[in-house]
Amino acid sequence: MIAIGCDHGGIEIKNAVIEYLKEQGIAYNDFGCYSAESVDYPVFAHKVASAVSKGEAEKGIICCGTGIGVSMTANKVKGIRAAVCCDEFCAEMTRRHNDANILCMGGRVIDSDKAVKLADIFLHTEFEGGRHTKRVQMITDIENGNFE
Repeated sequence: MIAIGCDHGGIEIKNAVIEYLKEQGIAYNDFGCYSAESVDYPVFAHKVASAVSKGEAEKGIICCGTGIGVSMTANKVKGIRAAVCCDEFCAEMTRRHNDANILCMGGRVIDSDKAVKLADIFLHTEFEGGRHTKRVQMITDIENGNFE
C-alpha cells in the first residue's frame, strides 16, 4: 500500500499520481488534501510519514509546491528517508542507493506527466543493498543517536 498526500501546491500532481496508481492496480491511502484551498503542508506530510513509519504503508508520496517543505517534515519522523526528486535519475538513485521510502515532489516545479513518471520509477526501483546498506544504517544510527 502506498500512502499519498499533498498540500494545495501539490494537489494537481497528487491527483495525477492517484490516477496512475488506480490504472496500475496499486493500493493507496489518500491522506489529503482534497482541494486547492490553502492548507498547512506539515499536517499532510506527517500523516503520510507516520503511516510509512508505522508500517501501514510500504512507501509514501507527498507533494507540495516544491517538495522541500514536505520532505523536511517527513524526515523528522523516525524511520523515514524522504527525498525530493525532480528528475528520473534522482528518483531511481534515491531508491537504489538511499533506500528512500518517501518520494517528495513539487507541483510548481514539475508537471503531472513528470510526477507520474517519477512515481513509477520510485515505486518500481529496488534498493541495491551492498555497500549502500552500511550508509543507510549510518543514517539510522544518526537518527537513533548512536553515530560516532
